Amino acid sequence: MKELHNEHFTGERALFQCNELRISGSVFDDGESPLKHSRFIDLSDCTFGWKYPIWYSENIRMKNCRIGEHGRAGIWYVTDVKVEDTVIEAPKCFRHSNGISMNNVSFPGGQETLWKCANIRLNNVTAEGDYFAMDCDGMEVNSLKLTGGYSFDGVRNVTVKNSVITGRDAFWNSENVIIYDSVITGKYFCWNSRNITLVNCTVESLQGMCYTENLILRNCKLPNTTLAFEYSTVNADIKGGIDSIMNPYGGVIKADSIGETIMDEKQVDVSRTKIIVGAQ
Repeated sequence: MKELHNEHFTGERALFQCNELRISGSVFDDGESPLKHSRFIDLSDCTFGWKYPIWYSENIRMKNCRIGEHGRAGIWYVTDVKVEDTVIEAPKCFRHSNGISMNNVSFPGGQETLWKCANIRLNNVTAEGDYFAMDCDGMEVNSLKLTGGYSFDGVRNVTVKNSVITGRDAFWNSENVIIYDSVITGKYFCWNSRNITLVNCTVESLQGMCYTENLILRNCKLPNTTLAFEYSTVNADIKGGIDSIMNPYGGVIKADSIGETIMDEKQVDVSRTKIIVGAQ
């Protein structure tokens, strides 16, 4: 690999179509698309200050780098990218990409980030901003700290562990999702989804988990959760109480206490749902 150290790149497409480069301690300044159509690029201790830094590229490695607030739409149409110990301040990073691995990465301006991507591994990632991870397929997420609404809309085949997700309307229109040992807080969690499983989780949600097919909760807590499970098929084992449930479509709901149960025979077949309160 050719090595470039402590360089200062300016102008549009500064390293266009470059292959097999190891770049360290360098600044990509004013100028769009500096690494467009690049392959086998190893970046360390580099800063990107302008738009579209890495597009249509393959085999990218980034470590101890920073994409500044003006580096919008930073990594699109990329295959096989690994990012470590990096700060991405700009919005709309990662779209239409396949084979993404991130470890110790932060997105302080992470709105509309990680859209329509596949085969993603996230570990120890923090993000702030709405519409994180939309329409992604195949995700393994561990130790994510996310603040922002409308996250994980339309995702498929996702496993989440040891994470904290705060913001309304998370995991809408999603399919085949398993969440372990996590805390989720926000209104209208998990609507219009199917095959959703939560294990050892805590969920706080107004009117959460509605219009969901095959919803499973194992050893979960639902503090400050009201009007849950409307038109959902659910198998729930809840530790502690639920403030209220409303018109589940069917299944079994077991909890230590339920503040209010709303079952409207005009809306649902109440015989399809079994509700167990306390140690029955």
